[in-house]
Amino acid sequence: MKPYSLRRRLLLWLLMATAVLGLLALVDTWREALRTAQSVSDRVLVGSALAIAERVTVDESGGLEVDIPFSSLEMLASTAQDKVFYRVDGPVGHFLTGYNDLAVVSAPPGGVGFADGVYGNVGIRSATLLREVSTGAQSIAFSVTVAESTRARAALARAILLRSALRLGLLMLGVAGIVWVAVTVALRPLERLGEAIAERSPGDLRPVTANTPEEVEALVIAINSFMARLQTALEGLRNFTGNASHQLRTPLAVVRTQLALIDRSDSAAQTATASDKARSALERAERVLAQLLVLARVDASSGAAVLQPVDIAAIAREVTAELVPSALAQDIDLGFEGLDQAQAVADPVLLAELLKNLVANALAYAGRGAIVTVRVITEADDLVLEVEDNGPGLSAEQRAAALGLQRGATRPLPSLAKQEGSGMGLGLAITAEISALFGARLDLVTARAGRGLLARVLFKPSAAQN
Repeated sequence: MKPYSLRRRLLLWLLMATAVLGLLALVDTWREALRTAQSVSDRVLVGSALAIAERVTVDESGGLEVDIPFSSLEMLASTAQDKVFYRVDGPVGHFLTGYNDLAVVSAPPGGVGFADGVYGNVGIRSATLLREVSTGAQSIAFSVTVAESTRARAALARAILLRSALRLGLLMLGVAGIVWVAVTVALRPLERLGEAIAERSPGDLRPVTANTPEEVEALVIAINSFMARLQTALEGLRNFTGNASHQLRTPLAVVRTQLALIDRSDSAAQTATASDKARSALERAERVLAQLLVLARVDASSGAAVLQPVDIAAIAREVTAELVPSALAQDIDLGFEGLDQAQAVADPVLLAELLKNLVANALAYAGRGAIVTVRVITEADDLVLEVEDNGPGLSAEQRAAALGLQRGATRPLPSLAKQEGSGMGLGLAITAEISALFGARLDLVTARAGRGLLARVLFKPSAAQN
């Protein structure tokens, strides 16, 4: 997907919002300009009508006469060359003077009425003023109607609108500049964050500590979380490489040595002996490689949604049955006891590998004639998977060292050094890693009879369903 500019998007949206608000303001200004122009025009119309009304008098016969003051009409003149119309009517609609066909606007007694209309194909604004003149004996009502074309009013509205539009335009330009500066300043923390990450070396996966606003804090947390996961993955890769290098170096060296002995052997017996040792070393290398692959699977499974409810008791019975022939070949009594069914959250393949490592260690070091028991029990709120033997066991120091093994450990347990790096240390490391992946805990204690080793995997209450 083509990347987009956050700055351009923010500017576009903010400027579009400003433009829309500006247009709405212009529409409102236009309406206000029309109202203002009409108000000014109406006041002028009323002033002209009042000037004419003041010149209406009673003649000697008792009728009305009017002397139109031209100044009253001149006040309606404008640069827009408006046309002016007027008429004066006596009582009962008696026309006195002016434009006879000019419409009279309905008005309240003694008040003024306004109306828009058309006269001679020209748009006009009319005002009618009702007044009375006294003869001494009576009062005679009359009306004065004054009208002008709307050119001046439209010109005034346009002038107001243009001035308002100019001010709004300048305001929008100022807002655009402020928005540009504000967006640029607001995005600087992201730029600094990018620069802080870009300046780091490829191996520097420390948490980012750049000074960022609250809105960017979630991004920083996500980056730090990713870097932590990446650090874990790289450590797993380094540990896997270290394990592979150490665990495979010894058997491969043995194979190389035995092949050299075969080349120099003088008899078939020497050749057969060297071949047997080379074959044993290759078998051991194969077992170590299998364990390393399991360790790599554990690394790949860390943090992934691979866990599911499984029946630990069923898997324990299957693994025990699978390893019975190997136990019989070593004259070891291997059996299972405990619950018929026990549910826990785990990965079935990795759980089987965990149990195989524990049983294989017991078969390898318990000695001929030993008894090895696989057990699934409940203890308080925990579900416990046990492998117990009555062999020589491990000292407290050895058990502590075994439980403290980390991936990549390159030193076998003290009492097992003579086994030419038998791989028990790696097997226990795998067991501990798988247990941690399940949220369980591996404990190594002395067997219940006081002799031998008891390996216990305790699943947390939240991860076990008995």
